[in-house]
Amino acid sequence: MLTLRPAVSGDRAFLMAMTERLADFPIPAWRTAEQIAAADRRQMITAADHPTPDATILVAETGEGLPAGCLFVTTRQDYFNGRPGAHVEVLVVSVTAQGRGVGRTLLEAAEAWARNRGYGHLTLSAFVGNAHARAVYEHLGYEAEIVTYRKALA
Repeated sequence: MLTLRPAVSGDRAFLMAMTERLADFPIPAWRTAEQIAAADRRQMITAADHPTPDATILVAETGEGLPAGCLFVTTRQDYFNGRPGAHVEVLVVSVTAQGRGVGRTLLEAAEAWARNRGYGHLTLSAFVGNAHARAVYEHLGYEAEIVTYRKALA
């Protein structure tokens, strides 16, 4: 049995530790695992310390009450039409809970959060090298829209 609940101050250590998993794939040579984790930690700390109705952080727990994953979703304006929508900033599942439907459950919660606000879409980003995450997202009906290219100039 899996339950979802809003994150509380006592979850801070778990949330911060989970960001380490966000770079658990072949990352681009110009990035570091710490850089990726630190960026997401900054965002989640800000959202946790200054909650707004435009964002939520959820924790997934097993039937034994053990944290199994987390979700951080925010409101963003669509670049092309200016309408608000939801964006998954962080979605991460613990190693021990991987493959047990935690990610799917968290994404369904993000979709419900967005629908309850009247949003017509939910976006998320994934590194090209994160084949596992991309396969999960595509299996759940997400489609790639924009691919970002990068060229080092120095």
